[in-house]
Amino acid sequence: MARVEVNGVGIEYEVTGQGRPVVLLHGFPDSGRLWRNQVPALAGAGFQVIVPDLRGYGRSGKPEAVEAYSLMTLAGDVLAVLGDVGVAKAHVVGHDWGAALAWGLASLAPAAVDHLVVLSVGHPTTFRRTPRQREKSWYMLLFQFPGIAERWLSGDDWANFRNWAGHPDTDQVIADLETNGSLTPGLNWYRANVSPETWVQPPPSLPPVQAPTMGIWSSKDMALTETQMTESAANVAGPWRYERLDGPGHWMQLEAPDQVNALLLDFLPR
Repeated sequence: MARVEVNGVGIEYEVTGQGRPVVLLHGFPDSGRLWRNQVPALAGAGFQVIVPDLRGYGRSGKPEAVEAYSLMTLAGDVLAVLGDVGVAKAHVVGHDWGAALAWGLASLAPAAVDHLVVLSVGHPTTFRRTPRQREKSWYMLLFQFPGIAERWLSGDDWANFRNWAGHPDTDQVIADLETNGSLTPGLNWYRANVSPETWVQPPPSLPPVQAPTMGIWSSKDMALTETQMTESAANVAGPWRYERLDGPGHWMQLEAPDQVNALLLDFLPR
């Protein structure tokens, strides 16, 4: 593992392989280990694979202030990691909050993004556009309440988390959250970026994504509709490709790794 300091916050990351760089960005409640099935496939195909534990997770820094988890700050962390590796431009692959972060990077730092792949989460302007998506996003309001959200998720041996998330790595994820103290920092991503005010405000205005972009959605995702991904095409000025995986849930890279790997290798130029 390597580490880069960003305004006093350490971000840990791992680099595997050599070749054209690709950075993999995880979301809630994961760490870089989420990508363990993708790293060997990508590195074996000739990529330099960069996998950070994003701010708040794993062994990376966990500042207390909610505002320390704004997407702009998180984007700065990713750019700092790329700079530390000596990379000016990389393919960016993101899942969950990592996908939201990837969208932001591609919109606001286009020179740093070669090709973009977003798993599960569509563009910020299409997210929560429909009543069905707002219904599915109910938990985002619950997560705004400090202490209450933590108790709801972790109480009774994490019963609500287990039932709601259906994470394939549930026991390991819970162990990591407890060992690393990552639950509140992870929830701070929601508190910093999707406050209750955002539910009644217009969606953010972002420059169109110039990079070739592939969106991937899985049919049994418990939190996200297909529409919020397919309508993202309107925010991509570059080539757009959509792929639907029938069967897997939210954590498709764990539940259908061969399918995800095949799509990544087909889409990302070496």
